[in-house]
Amino acid sequence: MRLFYQFHFYLFGLLAIASALAFVTRKSPVAAALWLVNTMFCLSALFIMMDAQFIGVIQVLVYAGAIMVVFLFVVMLLNLGHPSDVADLRDWRGRLAGGLVGLVLLAELLTLARAHLTSSVPPASTDTNVVATVATPLFTDYLLGFEVTSILLLVAIIGAVVLAKRRV
Repeated sequence: MRLFYQFHFYLFGLLAIASALAFVTRKSPVAAALWLVNTMFCLSALFIMMDAQFIGVIQVLVYAGAIMVVFLFVVMLLNLGHPSDVADLRDWRGRLAGGLVGLVLLAELLTLARAHLTSSVPPASTDTNVVATVATPLFTDYLLGFEVTSILLLVAIIGAVVLAKRRV
């Protein structure tokens, strides 16, 4: 099972690097944002594999969910992207590669499920409160930085709205 996790760690690491490179090389901001979402999902998988489930879930909810929705909202508000630029996989080779990656991931998921069902070892009980270990320093020691970051995001959205209104 160790080889299984090691393989997936390197797989998601390479996918994160490839997605980050695709993010920086896209001309369309909408396509770049979608590649950034893929990078966030790969990083979340890496966090979960390192036994940091809370950080992995927060990575998906906060970054891939909320921040990217705000980013796409600003891009659409500024009208920077064209709908025809969104699709990166236009020809049959890209779709075939995407389908093959999907089949490989499905096969790995089924292998993991089969190994989990056939193992007779009960999962180890961990009574650690993961949320408390993250929330306590966040809302005591780093509260100022947390609030300043939220204010900066709000100011950035207001600035995008003001810039968009000047154009029209």
